[in-house]
Amino acid sequence: MQRLQAFKYELMPNGEEVRKMRQFAGMARFVFNRGLALQKARYEAGDKKLGYAALCKELTGWRNSTETPWLKDAPIHPLQQSLKDLERAYANFFAKRADFPRFKKKGQRDSFRYPDPKQIRLDQGNRRIFLPKLGWLRFRKSRELLGTVKNVTVSQSGGRWFVSIQTEREVDVPMPKGGAVGIDMGVARFATLSDGSDLAPFNSFKRHQTALRKAQQSLSRKTKFSQNWKKAKARIQKIQARIANARRDYLHKASATISQNHALVVLEDLQVGNMSRSARGSVEQPGQNVRAKSGLNRSILDQGWYGFRRQLDYKLAWSGAHLVVVPPHNTSRTCPECGHVAAANRRSQACFACVECGFEANADHVGAINVLRAGHARLACEVSGAARPPAAGTHRSDSAAADGCR
Repeated sequence: MQRLQAFKYELMPNGEEVRKMRQFAGMARFVFNRGLALQKARYEAGDKKLGYAALCKELTGWRNSTETPWLKDAPIHPLQQSLKDLERAYANFFAKRADFPRFKKKGQRDSFRYPDPKQIRLDQGNRRIFLPKLGWLRFRKSRELLGTVKNVTVSQSGGRWFVSIQTEREVDVPMPKGGAVGIDMGVARFATLSDGSDLAPFNSFKRHQTALRKAQQSLSRKTKFSQNWKKAKARIQKIQARIANARRDYLHKASATISQNHALVVLEDLQVGNMSRSARGSVEQPGQNVRAKSGLNRSILDQGWYGFRRQLDYKLAWSGAHLVVVPPHNTSRTCPECGHVAAANRRSQACFACVECGFEANADHVGAINVLRAGHARLACEVSGAARPPAAGTHRSDSAAADGCR
């Protein structure tokens, strides 16, 4: 089968190369924002939105205009890719997969993409890559790049520049190893598996929270846009990048271990946005336990559940295994022995005790077992062509509780 895979490396540019990359990223951002402003103006005037080809014609006019002749300094393909991103954002909005496109801000996710592999040259032996109007750029080769280059994306994060090289190669479909497993996601335990094992939470943000708070307090005392303010802001960006990198590394290791040892993984379809919604309320109807809920929301977002699910999805496909997603309703309230469903079954965040048959176990382990059974039921319905079994009730993720019943 054909495998598309991206390899990301840190660039080692000099001052001139950094200046050019900042210019190209700024031009790509300018083209995206100008295209979005044009689409909004046409919508307010009652005209139809422009397609990608029409936007590219507008881009040609902008490059030849006396107002923006500096757009010619950037390669044309990355600017066209910004318009393609805008077209994709509109398509996602009308398909109700995303919100309406927003204007990009300087310093936030600065990047530009080269889509034509014919213009890209890769020299792995000397650890360098050639990009149009940038020349040869050196990078830190942390691992061997496999496959044929398809496109290249240059991005900036935490004051450092990176190159992401997407490749394509033919691989044999491997035979999956291991059996089936259900996973219950939580906060006290990051993941509890139906076989009884569990993964402890990493809590990357919590580990760096004190350093981040002090850096933010230092920034608040500086005069805005002064040199000391810029240094303090760069310090905050480095801490935030360290938090994100540590979390991403933990998720990659956890998802790789699970995907390599199981042929079927069943996961809860958690709505993280709903679970981490603020409890502040309004002036007329203020919320309750706002401080406790904000702490829980911080812990939920610190886990990276969506990133874990996304990584499991493609890594299981690479290993020939499958991922099944089921609704989380009542997974921690259903007795795995007698099937009785009741809110009273869950005595606490960690303790499960069935009021019908008296079965006792850890609530997370019970949830993982029920998740696995729901996955088997869904697969059986899909094979037989029957309707999927309905689910009722609401499940909330664990907040903070010790292991076992007490």
